[in-house]
Amino acid sequence: MDKKNLSVPSHAQARIAGDKHPKRRSSSGVSGVTHDNTHHTTRFTVIGNHLAQHPELSLLAIGLSVHIQSLPAGARVDIKTLVARFPEGSDRIAAALRELEAHGYLRRPRERTPTGRIVTRTVSCNQPGRHAGQHTDRRTEPDRPTDHAPEPTRPAHPTTPGPPKKRTPRKPLPAVPQPAYTGPGLLQAATDLLTGLRHHHPDLLLSACDTTHLAPGVAAWLERDASPTAVRHALTHDLPPEGTRRPAALLAHRLTTQLPPPAPFGGPSPGLETIHVQHPLRNCDGCDRGFRGPEPGRCRDCRAAVPTAA
Repeated sequence: MDKKNLSVPSHAQARIAGDKHPKRRSSSGVSGVTHDNTHHTTRFTVIGNHLAQHPELSLLAIGLSVHIQSLPAGARVDIKTLVARFPEGSDRIAAALRELEAHGYLRRPRERTPTGRIVTRTVSCNQPGRHAGQHTDRRTEPDRPTDHAPEPTRPAHPTTPGPPKKRTPRKPLPAVPQPAYTGPGLLQAATDLLTGLRHHHPDLLLSACDTTHLAPGVAAWLERDASPTAVRHALTHDLPPEGTRRPAALLAHRLTTQLPPPAPFGGPSPGLETIHVQHPLRNCDGCDRGFRGPEPGRCRDCRAAVPTAA
């Protein structure tokens, strides 16, 4: 009874518990990705492969679009909020938002509120170019669960496209103050100040044409002994949190409405960051000697020789 039955075949070896599926290899023999998927029933967002596998969007832009599409309606998605949420800096996040806007996954229309304030709405599009009225509006639509996004239905009959709309010409920039003396050094300092604004706020990336238009306005400030630090603060302080569509127009408005008065003859206040401004050569009304000054009048010696009225 205790003898082994040698005619019975040996049992097949049991498969290792963790190896339930054989490894799949591509036709070239190199291992590819395998998916261990679980069916979601709550807390999920439908993302199209046209976004997840977009051939032109950067990885940061794809991930940012997925994050925005997963948020409930009304959630804030401005640059300051996204910088506080993710480790990427404001420049990279701003660039990713511009990518999504260029490819139709994000729209940022500007509207006027009943109080007269201009605000920017952020509209996230889960499928650009189709059924624009059914895109999710992250600022104005009522809150609703984001567990499932129904697939939009196609219209029964395609609509006949109308005539192409004429493109509205761009409005010219407002005029800016002009300096009394436009020396090459003064205009170059103004241009350098404008091109450096992008490092203080990502929305202030100006084109060469806009910089040329605004440079005389900055030169007028510098000519009046305003320090570059003061000019930079006046242009970048208290910008709209939702961004601005025409930053050059905003800067032109500030350069005009906040223009400081002409500097006194005594020169700039001590301790301020100054830039040398070469005033035009004039003849003194008292001694006819040549001197440089912002306005006609007497030279420094003649002004000092005039007795002060009691």
